[in-house]
Amino acid sequence: MNSSMEEAILYAKKYLEDLLSFFGLNTDVYATSDDEVIQLNVPSTHLNGFLIGQRGENMRSLQYLTSTALKNNDYENSRVNVDIADYKKQRADRLRDRAEDWVKQVRDSGEPMDLEPMNAADRRVVHKLAAEYGLSSDSVGEGRDRHIVLKAADKE
Repeated sequence: MNSSMEEAILYAKKYLEDLLSFFGLNTDVYATSDDEVIQLNVPSTHLNGFLIGQRGENMRSLQYLTSTALKNNDYENSRVNVDIADYKKQRADRLRDRAEDWVKQVRDSGEPMDLEPMNAADRRVVHKLAAEYGLSSDSVGEGRDRHIVLKAADKE
């Protein structure tokens, strides 16, 4: 890992910890990185509900603030993923379970399936899973209507 990435991780960790201390939460944020994205995990506390917010809105705001602070301080690596009490991880695991059913259905029937609209992070989870099962997956539609179409891979 290059030193500038290490510096960016330390900066992001401290920035988020300082932000949390404003809300009276003195906690150690677990910070790592993968694929140029800084992963910040806040452990489970009595403030989970508040920090996560409605459908993860507050968590996304914390992520945005941390990313903006990195950009404003000229760090090259400013892509940040903030997770609180493994909220995103558990959500991704639940989504994977559901997506496995969809994938098997498409594989067995050979019929394409339009999935419900989802955000980019959820679509990534499904695309990855589809590829593991040898299916093709395309994102179609615009904005809030953007969704995945699963198809059985073309038979040669």
